[in-house]
Amino acid sequence: MAELLAVAFLGGLITGLSPCIVPVLPVVVAGGSTGTSQFRPYAIIGGLVVSFSLAELLGVTVLSALGLPQNFLFWLGIGLLSLLAIGLMFSIVGEWIEKPFSRLGASRYADAGGGFVLGLSLGLVFFPCAGPVLGAIATAAAKHRINASSLFVTLFYAVGAAFPLLIFAIIAQRATISWKRVRTHLPAVRRAAGAILAVTTLAIALHLLDPLQRDVPGYTSALQNHIESNGSIAKQLQSISGEHANQFAKKTATVAKMATLPKLGLAPDFTGIVSWLNTPGDKPLSLAQLKGKVVLVDFWTYSCINCQRSLPHVEGWYNDYKKDGFVVVGVSTPEFAFEHVVSNVRSAAGHLGIDYPVAIDNNYDTWDAYNNEYWPAEYLIDPTGDVRAYDFGEGGYSTMESDIRALLTADGVTSLPQRTDVANKTPINQTTPESYVGYQEEQDAVGTPIVHDTPLVYNAPNPVPINSFAFNGTWTVHAQEATSGGDAQIYLHFVANDVYLVMGGSGTVDISFNGRNLSTMHVGGVPRLYTLFSGETLTTGQLNLSFTPGVEAYDFTFG
Repeated sequence: MAELLAVAFLGGLITGLSPCIVPVLPVVVAGGSTGTSQFRPYAIIGGLVVSFSLAELLGVTVLSALGLPQNFLFWLGIGLLSLLAIGLMFSIVGEWIEKPFSRLGASRYADAGGGFVLGLSLGLVFFPCAGPVLGAIATAAAKHRINASSLFVTLFYAVGAAFPLLIFAIIAQRATISWKRVRTHLPAVRRAAGAILAVTTLAIALHLLDPLQRDVPGYTSALQNHIESNGSIAKQLQSISGEHANQFAKKTATVAKMATLPKLGLAPDFTGIVSWLNTPGDKPLSLAQLKGKVVLVDFWTYSCINCQRSLPHVEGWYNDYKKDGFVVVGVSTPEFAFEHVVSNVRSAAGHLGIDYPVAIDNNYDTWDAYNNEYWPAEYLIDPTGDVRAYDFGEGGYSTMESDIRALLTADGVTSLPQRTDVANKTPINQTTPESYVGYQEEQDAVGTPIVHDTPLVYNAPNPVPINSFAFNGTWTVHAQEATSGGDAQIYLHFVANDVYLVMGGSGTVDISFNGRNLSTMHVGGVPRLYTLFSGETLTTGQLNLSFTPGVEAYDFTFG
């Protein structure tokens, strides 16, 4: 753990020396120069560390729970910075802001108390700079897995990132105090600092400094990636995020495949389930209740095309073998925010023809109990509760059905029906990889660099490179999706038979392929997977999608 904390501090320090600090540096210098309290620079950085850490650990979870947009914290920081700028420029406003901090002994608003508020504001603006080391923390937060390890890693990272800014704040303050001419004109200095703070805040709000951040060489990126790719550190980060090697897959490496299926370990029970579907009265199920039956636990999420291609096989097994003591439990573990909504899952399950029990695993508790990493993933459990086989992804249907039949036969079933006859639609050709549209996972976008959570007019190259997509027109790109504005388009250059896009919101999408109009698609209701293009053979070309305002695009997948 000590090694991980050292790396977290060093990773933060590298971030604090990177181009990411460009927008906040003038604020720190101006803030440090406007007070005489020796504690003011430390108060600024203390506030930054506190708000940065809380935003990183709790921001997404709290905002989602309150139904607030994910850029709310950024705009809260902008609002506080604007208020502080006005307080520095106009003494009557500064005196009003000063009152809550009178107990701190600060003789002026611009001293220690105001410095802490300035730091709080900066942390909310600065936290998107979090480097790769905090990817594990973001994953842990999304899974509600915040613990002492993730807390300390975040704090050490924040302190490291803030340390260079503390040096600048101290230098600015000492320069102000040392220069007699400046010291005798502190009111004018404060007004000038307020003006600098106001201009900088406006520039941050309008993302005017983003090009500078992008154009300044990322001279720290290679170093940061190097220190965080250390094998020991990677394992510790996986431990924090909950991304472990699958316990059952690992065990098969030491268990020889026998004529009968190996015992891979006792199956974990369903835990942390927020709701059940397709059970009597929607009451909970447990593996203890299912003892004596052969059980298939199927991890899925309804907007996943891989899951949708595997579901007919799972449904076929359930329908054919349930009379012989076979049970399927689908564990719906969400990938996107809309898949947390129980009514959405209920609607999708009905649409997809699922009538076996479904457990809503919104907090990833059962997912983590199995150390699972995949959608879809199947775990086959014998009547005594042991896992006997597993399958990750698509394509292993014949083997899994043979394993189901073997366990049923071993349990005394003497007459089984014919094997199911469901077409295997697993793609056999190399296709374009899955492409997320939101910035949290996006890695295939080209054209105008993506700006987070802010409407922006994008310009796409035409044509776009193969296996890439580009925004054109007005889009607001969020963590998980992008919402269309005026004249919004996406250009996608793909290799596949079929192209799918998960969409929500409401509106229409005009689809053209290599310049030829194909169709107009209506989007509305529960967010789900839509088929944009379907071909009989592997096809290469460019889809141009034109969106009316208000459509949410999440994720391209291919078949």
